[in-house]
Amino acid sequence: MIILSVESTCDETAVALVRDGREVLTDQVFSQADLHAIYGGVVPEIASRSHVEVISQLADRALAVSGIRKSEIDAVAVSYAPGLIGAVLVGLSFAKSAAAALGVPLIPVHHIRGHMAANYLAYPELAPPFVCLAISGGNTLIVDVRGYTDMAVMGATRDDAAGECFDKTARVLGLGYPGGKPVDLAARGGDDLRYDFPVARIEGRPYDMSFSGLKTSVVNLVHHAEQTGGELNRADLCASFQRAVSESLVPRAVAAAREAGRKVLVAAGGVAANSRIRADLEKAAAAAGLTLYVPPLRLCGDNGAMIGAQGYYEYLAGHIAGSDLNAYASLSLDAANDTVWTAGR
Repeated sequence: MIILSVESTCDETAVALVRDGREVLTDQVFSQADLHAIYGGVVPEIASRSHVEVISQLADRALAVSGIRKSEIDAVAVSYAPGLIGAVLVGLSFAKSAAAALGVPLIPVHHIRGHMAANYLAYPELAPPFVCLAISGGNTLIVDVRGYTDMAVMGATRDDAAGECFDKTARVLGLGYPGGKPVDLAARGGDDLRYDFPVARIEGRPYDMSFSGLKTSVVNLVHHAEQTGGELNRADLCASFQRAVSESLVPRAVAAAREAGRKVLVAAGGVAANSRIRADLEKAAAAAGLTLYVPPLRLCGDNGAMIGAQGYYEYLAGHIAGSDLNAYASLSLDAANDTVWTAGR
C-alpha cells in the first residue's frame, strides 16, 4: 500500500510517499527556519504563506523522485492536529484535494502519533507495546503505546514543552533559532553542575512535568548577569540547562515503562535529537534492562514520512475521514484516541 503523506503543522512543509508503513520511497521536506530566525521564533502567518507556496511543488517532486505514478497512490494521510492552525489548514486542504482528485481514502493522523511512528521507519522489528517519551517543540508526553492506534497518556507537561525551553534559552543567549542544536553545541565541554536549575515535580502525578520554572530561571539568570555585569559561562549554563531537562524526562520515562510492564522504551520528536538526553536515555534504559529505540536524527524533526508510517496503521484500524475533517490547534492524544472515525466505512 502506497500512501502520499502531508505534514505542515509548524515550520516544515513535508510531502512523502511511504509503502506499508515501513518503507520510505521519498520524503521531501522544506524547512522555514531561515524565514523565522530573524524573529527568534515561528511567525504563524509567515509559516502559513510559505506552506501555500511550496506544498504543491513538494508533491510534484516527491512523485518525480520516487517514480511513483499518481494511479499507484492508494491513500492520502495528513496531520490534522495539533499545530499552528493556519499551517495545519494548508496541509489539510491540500490533502483533501489530493484524495478527492485521486479517488482514494483520506487518513487523519495526530501529529504526535506520527512522531512516534518515525521509529517504525528506522527499526523494522519495532512493534507495540512500548512506552514512548514524545518530546518536541510543542509537546512533551509519556505515552503507553498498547497498540499501533491504542495509546494512553501516562504523563505530560503542565505548561511549556521541553522544546520551547530550548528555543527560549537559545534566544536569551543569542544563539539563534531553532534553539535545540545551538544549545547542544554550546554545552559541549561545559560543567553541568555549575548552575542549579529547578527540576519540577507534581504532587500526586509522578509522570507529569513542568518546564516554565526552568525557563524562567534561565532567563532571570541571564538578565541578572547582563544588568549587573556579572560573569556568565555560556557552556556551563547550557550544560546545566540540558542536565535539568534530562533529569525531568529520563527518570520519569524509565519509571513509566516499569509501571506499565513494558520492556521497550522509545523516544520521539525533535528534542530526541539532543545528545545529552540520548546519552542519558541509553544509560538509564540499560540499567533498567529496557530495550531502547531512538530515531536517527533525520527522523526526529517534523517530516512527511512519519505521517505516512502512522497513516498506514490508522488505515488498517479503519480510521478514514471525510471531506469535513477539521484542523485543530490543540488536541490531546487521549482525545484523538477516543475519536470515532466513520467516514468511508
